[in-house]
Amino acid sequence: MENISWNEYFMESAILAAKRSKDPCTKVGAVLVNKDNRIIGSGYNGFPNGIPDHCLPWTKGSKNFEENKYAYVVHAEANCILNSITADMSDCTMYVTLFPCSSCLKLIIQKGIKKFIFKKYPNTNTLEKTGDYLATKKMLSLTGIKYHKYDPEL
Repeated sequence: MENISWNEYFMESAILAAKRSKDPCTKVGAVLVNKDNRIIGSGYNGFPNGIPDHCLPWTKGSKNFEENKYAYVVHAEANCILNSITADMSDCTMYVTLFPCSSCLKLIIQKGIKKFIFKKYPNTNTLEKTGDYLATKKMLSLTGIKYHKYDPEL
């Protein structure tokens, strides 16, 4: 049996982290890797520490913002950065199971992370028209951050 590549190892680690999420619709995981191929942080989407998973809504679509999960969930990328064992994330690569939103990309930019690899785009037919996706793509075009869709062969 042949060893898996670093690329595959790190994305599988992000997929494993996603399995910790209690979100019934969208489970997202992320791992942060330094230039020495060491995982220095991991995270998944969930409520802030100390808030029981059954106390807030996991639903979406309500007209009232506070009745939606979006008001409370910390994204996997943010948790990965917050859970990192070091403050210096320059020259690191983030592996994430879902293309980052604009808020998470801002954190990635601020921490000096130079690259991210994602497994899939959010599940929507109008992704290219959403304001958040357009903002993310605009910020990416203004930075030197490299990104690409995951390919297990790389």
